[in-house]
Amino acid sequence: MSQSSNPTPSSSHPRRRNQAAPPREDVLAAAMDTIAERGLDGLTMAGLGRQVGMSSGHLLYYFRTKDELLLQTLEWSEGRLGAERSALLSRPGTARDRLDGYVDVYVPDGPRDPHWTLWLEVWNRSQNADDDARARQAAIEGAWHRDLVAILAEGVSRGEFRAVDPDRSATRMRALLDGFSVHVAVGIPGTGREQVLSHVREFVDETLISRP
Repeated sequence: MSQSSNPTPSSSHPRRRNQAAPPREDVLAAAMDTIAERGLDGLTMAGLGRQVGMSSGHLLYYFRTKDELLLQTLEWSEGRLGAERSALLSRPGTARDRLDGYVDVYVPDGPRDPHWTLWLEVWNRSQNADDDARARQAAIEGAWHRDLVAILAEGVSRGEFRAVDPDRSATRMRALLDGFSVHVAVGIPGTGREQVLSHVREFVDETLISRP
């Protein structure tokens, strides 16, 4: 994803002479660390500013709103997951191996997984988001979808999977993964990570695996 460089603070937001603003990635990493440790309620502009050595005013100058801070933090986190998926798609093995790896990256680690906590909040706020923010969210969704389509298409071409439509099957599988992942992230009893992975494996066996 492309992201613009940090603007130069104006005179209305002075910093101490020779004190540079921290790199944007440091601010986003600190925001994610705060969500992991204290949840979204613990993420405030004032608290984050103290953590990275910036005033809340400076943070608002760089990010404009908390919604924008959350979305950029999600994009940063997605960039790291995207690197994991790229490595997954390029490694040797079967299409089923890659599909299992994709699911492993997709499903939350457990209740209050910080990435999924952030995703759910951004989704919730998207109802009032502008067109640019919604397009950026769609770009994140699109990257996950394209990678899953590629895995399914490979499995079909190799004869590992049934002759399904990769795009339609990817849409349905991601809906399944999203539903299960929300249950894991909010801690619904009986839908822990291992139970969900087992359900998904059964779903793949029943709907995709070629039979003799």
